[in-house]
Amino acid sequence: MNAKTTTAAKKTPVKKAKAPRAEAAEEDGTRATILNVAIQEFSRHGLSGARIDTIAAETGANKGMIYYYFGGKEGLYVAALEESYRRFRRVESEFHLDDLPPVPALRTIVASTFDYHAQHPEFIRMVMTENINNGEYVRKIAELQQINRPAIALLDRLCKRGIAEGVFRSDLDPVDLHMSISALSFYNVSNQHTFSFIFGRDLTAPAVHSARRDSVVDMILRFVRAP
Repeated sequence: MNAKTTTAAKKTPVKKAKAPRAEAAEEDGTRATILNVAIQEFSRHGLSGARIDTIAAETGANKGMIYYYFGGKEGLYVAALEESYRRFRRVESEFHLDDLPPVPALRTIVASTFDYHAQHPEFIRMVMTENINNGEYVRKIAELQQINRPAIALLDRLCKRGIAEGVFRSDLDPVDLHMSISALSFYNVSNQHTFSFIFGRDLTAPAVHSARRDSVVDMILRFVRAP
């Protein structure tokens, strides 16, 4: 080996192996990117109409990588459905309402829930699609009940505080209250196109959205109010 060869060998960069933590973070990032695109694709086209090729093209991932992470189209759909619920519940976990009086706390929950639904129509469409499928795939999410439990626990604590303080009626059920809040928030998005056309009122207009949100908050507060 001559001097030139030795010098060249010394200057050749050595590619360092990625640290396990960095590699895991990269995998998590890739998986999250795939889920972001998959949620949009499934919410637009449903399980049968969504295409893995489209998801792969929009994420820059190859189909093999999608199958590696999720096992196939159905597995990806189930993961996207689970992530949709997790994102919604994650927002609820940030409320920190236990220090607020019951009425302002409930007002915050209702208004925030209404706004979240309007800001995330993909979540509404995912839930609508799953109900069209008779809940076939939601049953495959092992942790779904656990994911949703904190939302009911939050309302349960709130109901108990409101009842103890005499501002809420004594027969409140947190699951029933949750359903009422969800129904009033959900409809505003799920039926916005048909309702807007039939009655000539654009439900997506900021002023209309704000007025409707105030009405929904008022309805729920009247519903829970002690006689």
